[in-house]
Amino acid sequence: MDEFFHVNFWEMILRATLSFFALLILARILGKKQLGQLTFFHYTTGITFGSIASEIAAQAETPFLDGLIALIWWSVLTYLMTIITIKSKKARVLIDDKPTIVIQNGLILESALKKNRLHMDELTMMLREQAVFSVQDVQYALLETTGKLSVLPKPAEQPATKQDVKADVTPPSYIPTEVVSDGQLIYENLVELELTEDWLMKKLKKQNVQSVEDVYFAQVQANGSLYISLKDKARRSSP
Repeated sequence: MDEFFHVNFWEMILRATLSFFALLILARILGKKQLGQLTFFHYTTGITFGSIASEIAAQAETPFLDGLIALIWWSVLTYLMTIITIKSKKARVLIDDKPTIVIQNGLILESALKKNRLHMDELTMMLREQAVFSVQDVQYALLETTGKLSVLPKPAEQPATKQDVKADVTPPSYIPTEVVSDGQLIYENLVELELTEDWLMKKLKKQNVQSVEDVYFAQVQANGSLYISLKDKARRSSP
């Protein structure tokens, strides 16, 4: 009995480990999407991946090779369908559907709501999530294939842009980028910004910081300035 338990234990550890890395590799191959970008097809595919992987890892009755083949074949089918949807608009509509207009010129399209099995409470909740509390303020509202609602407010309700108020619209010099983390200089980020360690030290000394090791976090700002947050120890010892 002890020998059986010992063999079974290590077998399950091995199966779980191999399933974990197989799922990780296949997920990397298939690409990445944010959870909010997942269509119903990708959502159900992800659940199936997890189900097959858990079956391989946890069910000793399931032959490991059979389960692995099923996982790989499901990945191949998903990859092929993704390629097809990229190349064919008709296939994309067939698999992922297309956005549906549910509000037009401040009027709710009841037929569109029924088609998507959406009721008014859900629609108003989704509008509130977009900071819209009145349907009459909406020019268009589209239900995306991900299930999210995209809202275009009427012109009078749209926020003013910098161009509207004639503010400065000069492109930023830099993308805000971390250059020091927990006292460690991030050289690759400096190189990417075409900056040097000497430039960084000059910026630090201007703020009475003598060593990178005293800095908990430093970030180059869009205008070229340097944001610095000192470590607690350095902050207490500073004058």
